Amino acid sequence: MEGVNSQFIKTNGITLHVASAGPEDGPLIVLLHGFPEFWYGWKNQIKPLADAGYRVIAPDQRGYNLSDKPEGIEAYRIDTLRDDIIGLISQFTDQKAIVIGHDWGGAVAWHLASTRPEYVEKLIAINIPHPHIMKTVTPVYPPQWLKSSYIAFFQLPDKPEAALKENNYEKLDKAIGLSDRPELFSSEDIKKYKEAWKQPGALTSMLNWYRALRKGSLAENPREYHTAPYRMIWGMEDRFLSRKLAKETASRCPNGHLIFVDEASHWISHEKPAIVNQLILEYLEKQ
Repeated sequence: MEGVNSQFIKTNGITLHVASAGPEDGPLIVLLHGFPEFWYGWKNQIKPLADAGYRVIAPDQRGYNLSDKPEGIEAYRIDTLRDDIIGLISQFTDQKAIVIGHDWGGAVAWHLASTRPEYVEKLIAINIPHPHIMKTVTPVYPPQWLKSSYIAFFQLPDKPEAALKENNYEKLDKAIGLSDRPELFSSEDIKKYKEAWKQPGALTSMLNWYRALRKGSLAENPREYHTAPYRMIWGMEDRFLSRKLAKETASRCPNGHLIFVDEASHWISHEKPAIVNQLILEYLEKQ
C-alpha cells in the first residue's frame, strides 16, 4: 500500500511484522486485527487515520502472516498477546496509545485496556465484547452457543488445519466473503490473504489462539469492568457474535458507550469503511 512502511520489531521475546504510516510525531494508533486476517485487514483505515495526523501501526499479531509463530498452545494466552502489544507501544512512544481492535484483536485490546490502562489513551472495539462478558454470558445464552460452535471444532488436533486448507482455503475465504464480494475485495486482496494463510505454521498458530481458551486464557481477564475510555462499534448483522454480548458489555463497563451500525456484519470495517472511519475520528477528536 502506498505510504505504508514494513518493518520487523522485537517485542516480548518474539519478532512481529509491523505495517506503519503517518507522521512519526503523531499520536500513536495501534490497529489489532482478528481471525483470520492480518495487518492488511485494516487497509481501509490506515491511510485515513495517517492523513488525519496519527502515527498508525498495524502488526501481524503473533502467529499470523510474517510474524513469529511460537510452538505450543501456551504461547497464545491472552496475557502474552497483551504483552506483545505493550512492547510495541513502548518502542513507538513514551505516551499512551489509542488502541483499536477487531475480533480477537479487540479481545487483546480490551484485555490491555482493562489490566494495563496506563498504556491506553482510548480503546475502540469493533464487533467484540469484553472478554469476561464473552466468558460468562455465552454459557447461559443458547443463541450464542450455535454461533460459537466452530470454536469446539478448532480444539481438535490437525483436523481443523486440514479443513481450513481444503479447496484453496475455501472456508476462510467464505468466512470473510472474499471471493463472494468483488465490490469489497479485489483479486489482489484475495491473493494477499491466501499468501498470509500459506505461511509455514500460520494455520496452527492462528488456531492456537482458540486452543489457549482451554488453558484458561480468558480466565486471565479481570472480573472488574473498569477500562480505559472506550467506544464500541458493532455491525448489527454479525453472524458470529450476538448483540446481547455488546449490550452486556456496554451495561457493565461504565467508561464508554456502544454504537450499533445497520446493514453491517462482523466485517464492518470492510463493508462500511467511511462510517467506521468517521466514528473512529469523531471519538478521537472528543476531549
